[in-house]
Amino acid sequence: MRLLRTVCPAEALFLGETVMLNEKLIIEMAKFNCGAPKRIQHFTKVYEYAHTIGVLEKLDETTQKILDIASIMHDIGIRPSEEKYGRCDGKLQEQEGPAYAHEMMKSFPEISPEEAERVCFLIGHHHTYTGVDGLDWQILLEADFLVNAYEDGLSKESIMTFREKVFRTKTGISLLDIMYGI
Repeated sequence: MRLLRTVCPAEALFLGETVMLNEKLIIEMAKFNCGAPKRIQHFTKVYEYAHTIGVLEKLDETTQKILDIASIMHDIGIRPSEEKYGRCDGKLQEQEGPAYAHEMMKSFPEISPEEAERVCFLIGHHHTYTGVDGLDWQILLEADFLVNAYEDGLSKESIMTFREKVFRTKTGISLLDIMYGI
């Protein structure tokens, strides 16, 4: 499989040896979504919330790394879905995203095969709210919702319903409550 690429003016952006994994992934995902600032803004916000929740929930180092990677890459299936099907609903994102994420992660030796497998699993389930089997998945759902609720202009009633049915972490609930004055 070949990664979809748009020619992007920033293609020659210098990435020195001191750039950390998350920053390199952000640049790669920005290039993957070149010309789509809303998507780039979205995944960077999801990453920031997921990272913050993970740190405050005291995730172990490996789980935090997996969460960070998955939150940066969680919507990688949007563009392929739009190009293949003309739409990008959540289930199509889950279906198409893991293969593209796997391909991109091959160029990052800092990501172990086991970590890549879990990242692909999370990308393939980031719109699935049942069977949540780990804090990385739970936090990804919460962080994505924190951003989507604002970007989609959800009603306070919808936010409260989602909070009750999906949110589980103390930090995620606190952030949602603060954002919406709950």
